[in-house]
Amino acid sequence: MPRNEPVTDVSAVVLDVNETISDTRPMAAAFERVGAPAHLATLWFGCVLRDGFALTAAGSPGDFEELARGGLRVQLEPLLPSDDLDRSVDELMATFAGLGPHPDVAPGLRALAERGLVLVTLGNGPASTARTLLERANSDDVHETLSVDDAGAWKPAPQAYAYALSRLGTVPSSTVMVAVHPWDLDGAARAGLRTAWLNRDGRPWPAYLRAPDLEVDRLDALAPLLQVSGSSAPSGA
Repeated sequence: MPRNEPVTDVSAVVLDVNETISDTRPMAAAFERVGAPAHLATLWFGCVLRDGFALTAAGSPGDFEELARGGLRVQLEPLLPSDDLDRSVDELMATFAGLGPHPDVAPGLRALAERGLVLVTLGNGPASTARTLLERANSDDVHETLSVDDAGAWKPAPQAYAYALSRLGTVPSSTVMVAVHPWDLDGAARAGLRTAWLNRDGRPWPAYLRAPDLEVDRLDALAPLLQVSGSSAPSGA
């Protein structure tokens, strides 16, 4: 597991979006409101990721919203009357689109930016999701919101991280990937990036994945653990 010794010579930080920036806890109550059990919220999102990974592996990355809507229909159809299905899918997608950021996001981004780091987001979904979340956080500290739609592959495929690096103009060893998802950090580590695990739930790290360089329980605890390199100006945007 990480020793949480400071990571040196860092010039940029790449942040995951869904669950890392967005607080998805309201989805459980939203599922209950449409007549489905709360635990389906976690199952549904996991299935969206699974199918996105599978389509990427098959060489045909899927569209996040299409997979999200289709996945909701799969989960809800056995539980709800057919007349309620479309309305319930629309309601849940609206709830997902209306999610806000975790309270530690805005101060965490500000602390990272004040250290001279260039910040970008990279999500397995449209860039508009990150832009909306940052607006709701009243944060203007992120240099660019990136999407795997432009990378041609969902994370954790290497192409996704390579795309972020190309936009930043940085090398992997000077770039830190931040995420709540161990699979995302494992993929970033295999692409040569440094990694920081945002472990808000206090869960153990999966021993079969590459351990992160750092572990924090809040985004605003990360900045003191990053030592900035001499130059952080982007060259690829």
